[in-house]
Amino acid sequence: MKMDSELLLSPAIFLAEEEEADMSDWNLPLAFMKKRHSEKIEGSKALAQSWRMKDRMKTVSVALVLCLNVGVDPPDMVKTSPCARLECWIDPLSMSPQKALETIGANLQKQYENWQPRARYKQSLDPTVDEVKKLCTSLRRNAKEERVLFHYNGHGVPRPTVNGEIWVFNKNYTQYIPLSVYDLQTWMGSPSIFVYDCSNAGIIVKSFKQFALQREQELEVAAINPNHPLAQMPLPPSMKNCIQLAACEASELLPMNPDLPADLFTSCLTTPIKIALRWFCMQKSAKLVPGVTLDLIEKIPGRLNDRRTPLGELNWIFTAITDTIAWNVLPRDLFQKLFRQDLLVASLFRNFLLAERIMRSYNCTPVSSPRLPPTYMHAMWQAWDLAVDICLSQLPTIIEEGTAFRHSPFFAEQLTAFQVWLTMGVENRNPPEQLPIVLQVLLSQVHRLRALDLLGRFLDLGPWAVSLALSVGIFPYVLKLLQSSARELRPLLVFIWAKILAVDSSCQADLVKDNGHKYFLSVLADPYMPAEHRTMAVFILAVIVNSYTTGQEACLQGNLIAICLEQLSDPHPLLRQWVAVCLGRIWQNFDSARWCGVRDSAHEKLYSLLSDPIPEVRCAAVFALGTFVGNSAERTDHSTTIDHNVAMMLAQLINDGSPVVRKELVVALSHLVVQYESNFCTVALQFMEEEKNYAVPSTANTLEPCNLTPVRDSPAIPRLRSVNSYTNIRAATTARNLNKSLQNLNLNEEGGPVAFSPGNLSTSSSASSTLGSPDNDEYILSFETIDKMRRVSSYSSLNSLIGVSFNSVYTQIWRVLLHLAADPFPEVSDLAMKVLNSIAYKATMNARPQRILDSGSLTQSAPASPTSKGAHIHQAGGSPPMPSASSSSLTNEVPKPPTRGGEQPPTRPPYTPTLGGQAPHSHQFPRTRKMFDKGPSGSEQAGDDADDPGGHKAYMNANLSTGLCDWSAKYFAQPVMKIPEEHDVESQVRKEREWRFLRNARVRKQSQRITQRGVTRLDDQIFINRNPGVPSVVKFHPFNPCIAVADKDSICFWDWEKAERLDYFYNGNPRYTRITAMEYLNGHDYSLLLTATDDGALRIWKNFADQRNPEMVTAWQGLSDMLPTTRGQPSSSAHSLARRVSIYLDRSKGQGGAGMVVDWEQETGLLMTSGDVRVIRIWDTEREMKVQDIPTGADSCVTSLSCDSQRSLIAAGLGDGSVRLYDRRMGANECRVMTYREHSSWVVKAHLQKQTDGKVISVSVDGDVRFFELRSPDSVNVLQTVKGLTALDIHPQANLFACGSMNQFIAVYNSNGDVISNIKYYDGFMGQRIGAISCLAFHPYWPHLAVGSNDYYMSIYSAEKRLR
Repeated sequence: MKMDSELLLSPAIFLAEEEEADMSDWNLPLAFMKKRHSEKIEGSKALAQSWRMKDRMKTVSVALVLCLNVGVDPPDMVKTSPCARLECWIDPLSMSPQKALETIGANLQKQYENWQPRARYKQSLDPTVDEVKKLCTSLRRNAKEERVLFHYNGHGVPRPTVNGEIWVFNKNYTQYIPLSVYDLQTWMGSPSIFVYDCSNAGIIVKSFKQFALQREQELEVAAINPNHPLAQMPLPPSMKNCIQLAACEASELLPMNPDLPADLFTSCLTTPIKIALRWFCMQKSAKLVPGVTLDLIEKIPGRLNDRRTPLGELNWIFTAITDTIAWNVLPRDLFQKLFRQDLLVASLFRNFLLAERIMRSYNCTPVSSPRLPPTYMHAMWQAWDLAVDICLSQLPTIIEEGTAFRHSPFFAEQLTAFQVWLTMGVENRNPPEQLPIVLQVLLSQVHRLRALDLLGRFLDLGPWAVSLALSVGIFPYVLKLLQSSARELRPLLVFIWAKILAVDSSCQADLVKDNGHKYFLSVLADPYMPAEHRTMAVFILAVIVNSYTTGQEACLQGNLIAICLEQLSDPHPLLRQWVAVCLGRIWQNFDSARWCGVRDSAHEKLYSLLSDPIPEVRCAAVFALGTFVGNSAERTDHSTTIDHNVAMMLAQLINDGSPVVRKELVVALSHLVVQYESNFCTVALQFMEEEKNYAVPSTANTLEPCNLTPVRDSPAIPRLRSVNSYTNIRAATTARNLNKSLQNLNLNEEGGPVAFSPGNLSTSSSASSTLGSPDNDEYILSFETIDKMRRVSSYSSLNSLIGVSFNSVYTQIWRVLLHLAADPFPEVSDLAMKVLNSIAYKATMNARPQRILDSGSLTQSAPASPTSKGAHIHQAGGSPPMPSASSSSLTNEVPKPPTRGGEQPPTRPPYTPTLGGQAPHSHQFPRTRKMFDKGPSGSEQAGDDADDPGGHKAYMNANLSTGLCDWSAKYFAQPVMKIPEEHDVESQVRKEREWRFLRNARVRKQSQRITQRGVTRLDDQIFINRNPGVPSVVKFHPFNPCIAVADKDSICFWDWEKAERLDYFYNGNPRYTRITAMEYLNGHDYSLLLTATDDGALRIWKNFADQRNPEMVTAWQGLSDMLPTTRGQPSSSAHSLARRVSIYLDRSKGQGGAGMVVDWEQETGLLMTSGDVRVIRIWDTEREMKVQDIPTGADSCVTSLSCDSQRSLIAAGLGDGSVRLYDRRMGANECRVMTYREHSSWVVKAHLQKQTDGKVISVSVDGDVRFFELRSPDSVNVLQTVKGLTALDIHPQANLFACGSMNQFIAVYNSNGDVISNIKYYDGFMGQRIGAISCLAFHPYWPHLAVGSNDYYMSIYSAEKRLR
């Protein structure tokens, strides 16, 4: 049937009648859609941080070489008249030549000292070659590895030659003498910086590069040929680290304009503000600024380094602008090298940008090596011109009338530009130009608050923004600001530091070095700080103490533990979480902090968080308690007692609803296991012995014939899709030979035997790495062994065997780990398997060699002495870590033949425990043995790791972790201020949701029209197909044309409109369990599928039926003590019919019992679960924890549940025929408000109608349908349908109910009890009879009935066509 599929595509058609999707969908909460369900729990990939300067440098020595020869022009220069004369702002002709030369030299030194006052300056005025050589070599010798600057002014000598020479003088000044750049390189060494102020300076740069290349080649030759003259010499320095600045290109002359200084390039590099102002006044545009003359410029008040004065402010703006241009134009690594590595180099390069701008206006192109992209046209220069304009226009009044100086609006405007970028920009765009200016503004108190606020908003854009800000050089500024005591900066600084540390945690060292941790300790301890700021502070402290001893010591002295303990009960969940993480990290492998915690009874205060409503907080508490007991220091009796108490508190979380918590629990317990390894080895050996000697009462033989349709008769079963559940769990081949080793069991302490025989199971180990290989010998303890151990432990005399007082804690924890190894969530069971197996491995390795020697019954192939380093392991084929005969005795398997021909594997002599139940010489182990040392006698005892290929690959290492803390830290790296996508009205997520809600409204409206007219027939078959397995539960999706059909352990999805199969995947339940209930969660929106199996496990799946691999979202043990019962005799009389139905059902379902029944309440997010137990357990999916256990008050299983959130009522049908009504708002003793005992046998279904006056409708196996008014004790109506009912469903909207019976037909009744349809045959299959009905279900809205039968067929019937 084509149900308006075109309409589904265009939501607009029906808008007129609906106006809008009803609001109810928007208000429904969503379950299991938190980040912890949708993301993999792991930290973010660490970004390679390139912002830290690997090699900060200083320019420590400066050589100033001036070849001016005042009064004598060089022969190759024809000067104009008038000509540029000033050198260092001095006219050399205004005094005697010698005095002029000295004054110019002194002035040049002063100009350089403004930028680098601490360097050693040496002047060399009109020198000879030898003087230059002496100068350069002595400066290099003193500078060692640091940088040296060589400044050359060649205005009084000829231009450089193409052979790579510059000119100096002879002693008597009668000749110009060439000086080769090659020699200069040799004397100066590396790293150096060269400044050439002369015409054709570009030639020098070219020659320099050629000589550097020549050096490299000579070195290569010398390296190959030892006889080369260079080979014996010390290595000449590489010239790669040399920087050059030249005044002009190779073919250009310096400008001779008389208004400019002769050393224009030097002026730009050393007195930038002065020359920039002069140049500004020489432009035509300067006429727009009235009254400004060159003389006036000389009189600008203030000092360059005082930012409050006009001159200082201009200098500050100039620095900000040139820095910004460089950051925006240069590649990042070049920017770091030139502008952040060395103060003097950075200043010279900033000023070089000005030189490029000014000198290009006189047709001169300054050259640098490394080359920079051209920057003279950059837009920021206009901002500079404006700032100069504003400043100069005030000058006349300031100087003449003494009016106050108005500060430039430059920084405020740039911050506004940055703000515009932040608020208006799109996601993917170039970084903001103003970032370096924000950095400069942090220096000014006036704008600091605003700058920090904007910087925080920028960092909030994500890790890329943090990396950018760090590369600009923000780090030292925000580090210095931590010394400020201004309260208003606190929230901003805490936010900024949280962002930085979330991206680059290596800053922990810098913080502790500068005492920055004290700042955050004071923020955390300040009760007036809002919770979110304290949360960031505690996150920062948690990073500071993370695996960093210095940080741990500093914070311990700063009283971190006491401050944290005070905030454990804060109402803000994220704060509670991080306080716990911070505590867990400060005492991780740091004993003095642990004892400080003991003194403050920190562990007891953390217990309260183990029942916190937020799963992440419970996790953090488990983590903290785990590192508390996992401390490696020596143990005293006192600390052992504490460890035991903590362990028993943790053990209570064994059935927590959140797998994240249970994973953390395994890791926490593994710390304990490492700590008390020898004790656990003892327990492990006891359990292994018990398991071998104790035959589990097996019900296998009674179960064998249950499969009515054996596999070989069924047609080829289609391939199942392998399910990619996080760790790529199990791949499947066919429906029956799946590696279903995910035995998912509960702590069956009191219970009787579970129907399951270890004998017929594969020895396959756990999930992840064992796909399809049933005899993967990676683990010593297979799943089945562990499972059997779990059950043996309940009915054995273990407790009497092992001294209860001493060992009971270890026994309990071992049981907890056995239970977790059978967890329905694969990642939890994998972790627990690792822990168990590493101990089993240790125990057998430690116990075996001693016993072999004691017994004296060495087999031929066993080694003669224990020193042969595990050779006896190798001959068993090298894979199992213990001889295969003994491993098979653990798993009840037939021993496999050894892999090498003819050699017998060594057998294991029977082991009788010595007194006190101690394994041989486990008492010799120190109590704190590490995970992998080899026991008392070193490595002879067990095989060496190297020699033992099967060794430890599957076992835990001592530092198991779940990555939860790193995953939680990602929160601080991600945008916090951005509107989440689902709240953004324009986002795709939101649009898809709107589309789904419109679709839902349409389905409700159209189906309501049909049901209101009344359905008179329901036998039109609209779908039939053969399901891959016998259907046991069917469930319609409420709004899209999809139906889920479960067989024993897999789920198939069909599109019933197109009649095609969408998906088929394995649910992961153990082979002796079956799926007994399914529910769609969030059916109105992003659907998840919940499956319940009769061992009490609940699993939730996503991404099914849509071409992606289904993934397990979460799984947990909903009921921990299921007791399988048969649909036994009713309480009153043992009716033969009930027994026949019961036997029939037991056969069809593979096993008796009600299994697990569930009912889901989307409005409240509550899940009701019950079954073969004596309680109704209510889970809150928001908190992922059990919120209530309602005792049923009956001695029989619950077979059906139905709830009504409006009235807080739950109706339950029971196996003894009673129907009970509970009000969940009342206490455990008085919550049962009504019991109806009118049925005499097993209740198939009890349905509570959702209206305010809704009745309870219940039906029993005998076919009597009874209607109960909630307030009256007797039924108000009884209808009799067919006897021998096997399945029944009630349509929630249309007042219909359908019964399936043993007699292979389906009857559909209306609410008056009239049969409206009898369905006996498959339509179109030559009238083939319907097989026995195994399950049926109505669609929640449409008048559709799905029927599954024992012959694998699955069909859907609907009302006649004209109605639809």
